[in-house]
Amino acid sequence: MKFTQRIGISLFAAAMFGVSLAAPARAGETAASPAAHDGQHDFDFNFGVWKTHIRRVLNPLSGSTDSMELNGTVTVRKVWDGHAQLEEIEADGPKGHWEGTTIFLYNPEAHQWSQTFADAKEGVLTPPLIGSFKDGRGELYAQDTVNGRTVLLRGVWSDITPDAHHFEESLSDDGGRTWAPAFIANLTRLKS
Repeated sequence: MKFTQRIGISLFAAAMFGVSLAAPARAGETAASPAAHDGQHDFDFNFGVWKTHIRRVLNPLSGSTDSMELNGTVTVRKVWDGHAQLEEIEADGPKGHWEGTTIFLYNPEAHQWSQTFADAKEGVLTPPLIGSFKDGRGELYAQDTVNGRTVLLRGVWSDITPDAHHFEESLSDDGGRTWAPAFIANLTRLKS
């Protein structure tokens, strides 16, 4: 393994697990650390009922852009006074009806969110994406196996307004140097 690859993996692991790579303070010095952002309310924009358009890329790591389009609704409700959220997805596409659920959990000690998904067909929870928000953009990461290959997953929440937002999940099989979009959702708030 090349030195630069080890550094990249170490930086990724540090980011994933909240480990600081800063040099320790010398004897007699006090290490100054910035106050951690309390991100408990970073996902509050997500509460409510949304109209969604989803594009699922069928084989994202192949370079193919073949995809399937789905349209439906997403309902997100607060759990544990905002320390968690439960998202229910119902959508229809060329292969019929699809349902899934996402559980969002906030870890106040790490100041990070986890996002775990299961669809109704398989009924198995995915490995959690873990991360946080900065400057109105949420990035959560995980490691998984796709077609026998270890890959990194990245979920990005962006373009957040009171009535719309964008979610994109991408895969990387080269340690995060390049990302292939796999699941893209644009959501618009449904008015009551």
